[in-house]
Amino acid sequence: VQLQASGGGLVQAGGSLRLSCAASGRTYSSYSMAWFRQAPGKEREIVAAIAWSGSSIYYADSVKGRFTISRDNAKNTVYLQMNSLKPEDTAVYYCAASQYSSLGYYASSYDYWGQGTQVTVSS
Repeated sequence: VQLQASGGGLVQAGGSLRLSCAASGRTYSSYSMAWFRQAPGKEREIVAAIAWSGSSIYYADSVKGRFTISRDNAKNTVYLQMNSLKPEDTAVYYCAASQYSSLGYYASSYDYWGQGTQVTVSS
């Protein structure tokens, strides 16, 4: 599976961005997907994850109520809608795919990674 993330950019605090991650390769629809982020000097952390069916979703506490993860298996794409952005959301955002149907909360649970897209939130 190859993943291509896009949609990052510079936005003011309180603004919104929508990230997309397009996947190519077979059996994409059976993969759990997630968004991670990594800020300078910090470890990569999970932001949100979604099961292949979309029936199970996880959000990090720091983004609950502000971010929404979704997927369109017909388009082989997963999205991250980010609202009410804060300066602390500034990071490189990565999409990831896992061959396992259950959600994973750690980077080691994911087999494939996109190249990352920069999100910068100004105060």
